[in-house]
Amino acid sequence: SRFTLIFYSTAAPRSKNRSIFTLIVGLVVGYCLAVLFSSVSPHESLYPYLSQRLRSPVSLQAGQGQLGLAEAPEHDPFQHDHPDDNTTVAEQLKREVRVLCWVMTNPTNHKKKARHVKRTWGKRCNILLFMSSGQDDELHTVKLNVGEGRQNLWAKVKEAFKYVYQHHYNDADWFYKADDDTYAVIENMRYMLYPYSPKTPVHFGFKFKPFVSQGYMSGGAGYILSREALRRLVVEGIPNPKMCLPGTVVNEDIEIGRCMEHLNVTAGDSRDMMGRGRMFPFVPEHHLIPAKWDKNYWYWKYLYYKTDDGLDCCSDLAISFHYVAPNLMYVLDYLIYHLKPYGLMRSLESLPAKLEVGQLLPAPIEKPAASNEDSVDDYDRIYTTTTEKPKEPDAREMDSKEVEKEEAKYKEKELKEEEDETEESDEETKETDEDVDEQSKEKMQKE
Repeated sequence: SRFTLIFYSTAAPRSKNRSIFTLIVGLVVGYCLAVLFSSVSPHESLYPYLSQRLRSPVSLQAGQGQLGLAEAPEHDPFQHDHPDDNTTVAEQLKREVRVLCWVMTNPTNHKKKARHVKRTWGKRCNILLFMSSGQDDELHTVKLNVGEGRQNLWAKVKEAFKYVYQHHYNDADWFYKADDDTYAVIENMRYMLYPYSPKTPVHFGFKFKPFVSQGYMSGGAGYILSREALRRLVVEGIPNPKMCLPGTVVNEDIEIGRCMEHLNVTAGDSRDMMGRGRMFPFVPEHHLIPAKWDKNYWYWKYLYYKTDDGLDCCSDLAISFHYVAPNLMYVLDYLIYHLKPYGLMRSLESLPAKLEVGQLLPAPIEKPAASNEDSVDDYDRIYTTTTEKPKEPDAREMDSKEVEKEEAKYKEKELKEEEDETEESDEETKETDEDVDEQSKEKMQKE
């Protein structure tokens, strides 16, 4: 028993030392294998997608090495890039056609609307400014000494353009005014502006025809001034009450149209070569699927050009829409910049030739769609040549609620007409029944 006791007392430590040694060897071997496997990347021919996911955008472009997952850049929910896209032409246009965008907003809309412009289309401008009466650190607003409200719109526009001229005149070639519920495709804007010289006195937008002989541009769709147009507005127009209206009014788009005409700044044609519109005063749905309002609806009277609102209304290179809610801005951003039909590659339109200073492109040849799939009664192509002058207070765009009211008003009118027709039909039926009864009574009396 003593021997056995001695044996166990000497053997136990030896077993413990062996376990520790085995554990250490296992850890060393495991570490070496982990290092070995981590240095081996999956072959591209076997796992092309995984191999691509393990690379960074920088290494994909430069062809240098690979980036570990731990080193991947932090995910930005508002940044969704496609490193393999060919952006050569877009980058060229960004350098050659510099666009300053300034967005008219107010403190109430900084978080509700304006911030979503910055996170979507606004980031594609060469310079993005937000004009407001309040300070906002996220938007870096330009605080203007002007009151808010529709009655101050014209004063606000003048102050905004004065600021742009004083601080950014040489930083851009074109100057785009937009609202905080406007959505714009800046790449398409640069393509439209490419042939024109910034020294040409011209401005572009969605053109309405009343009140200004050469037409004026919709405020909601936004309007674009050349550098020379901006100079004339600020230097020659705003200080001169004969050129530009002093003070302030509601209809800023009409007043800037009058200013442009007085300053000999041409109201340019923003349509594409097929005569389809590129800048629009409503959301895409209202132009693609227009309501069947009567011919007295203000929109049809204000149109400067013929339009075929419907599925063939809009250019493939459309530029802007209005009354775009924040949620829709992200939807449009996704549909335009991210969603792609696999296997379908469009050929790139060639850039037009540059024009001389003062030259403008000829008017497009209108080519309405041969089919009429977007309309049952061809009521979508409404164009009125009425010379009746619209009332001044109505010379503005409607907000989205007013548009809905107009639709409801039209539906109510249709419903009332149907009810009247039903009542007339019932009365005729009743009269017919009464006549039959009278004839029956007379016949019975004779008998």
